[in-house]
Amino acid sequence: MAPVTDEQPVPVGLSTASVWPLKAGTAFELAAELGYDGVEVMVWADPVSQDVTALRRLSRRTGVPVLSVHSPSLLITQRIWSPDPVVRLRMSVDAALELGARTVVVHPPFRWQRRYGDSFGDLVAELEDSSGIEIAVENMFKVRPPGGSKNSRVSAFRPSIDPTDVGFRHYTLDLSHTAAAGMDALALAQRMGDGLAHVHLADGTGLPKDEHLVPGRGGQPCAELLEKLVSNGFSGQIVLEINTRHAVTAAQRVRDLAEALLFARFHLGQ
Repeated sequence: MAPVTDEQPVPVGLSTASVWPLKAGTAFELAAELGYDGVEVMVWADPVSQDVTALRRLSRRTGVPVLSVHSPSLLITQRIWSPDPVVRLRMSVDAALELGARTVVVHPPFRWQRRYGDSFGDLVAELEDSSGIEIAVENMFKVRPPGGSKNSRVSAFRPSIDPTDVGFRHYTLDLSHTAAAGMDALALAQRMGDGLAHVHLADGTGLPKDEHLVPGRGGQPCAELLEKLVSNGFSGQIVLEINTRHAVTAAQRVRDLAEALLFARFHLGQ
């Protein structure tokens, strides 16, 4: 990877999921107001997030580029664009190309998606080769099954919650997910190696749920990871994917997003 210089700092983006339940347009506006370098579009129930033309207009109006597209991989987004996960991933890559984004973030297949799971590695490689887009497979975490005991956890993903168990060209490291999974984030980053192309920066306390706290408010090595990435010449992207849905006021949401950006820039040496 090329070393990072003062002229080419690591871009710090804002996930549109960070303003939920508000719409994608609010994320573009706040990213512009606070000085983020771009946004990651989480494709989900918000109609604007599914509309490439509307997203392009938002980007032009606010001057905020789209850095990445998060493919509709969540349980609640399984019918967005298409019920076929192959079609959804292909459409995500097409959207990234149209929006000028560098990266598509995708989750590993669910265990019940057998045909998709069998072809997933080849599909990702084919789409990267044909498009030039980085398809960064994200680490996940185990969940409690319906009717399961308080401490029982199972993986809904195939073959596991750790994409390095299979091996891909590019990865997304999510620190809220490592917290929920009880995984060592720094060790996972090391296993991802030069394939680590994208970071979802957030925090967690270690509870077995996806908290997406402002970095510095939990127990994850957020600061240490950022500092290590810079020292190792990281040339990927950092995206703040935090939970502000409990913000009582608009001002509180803005403060949380500003604090998250300041944390990232400080520990990136920017």
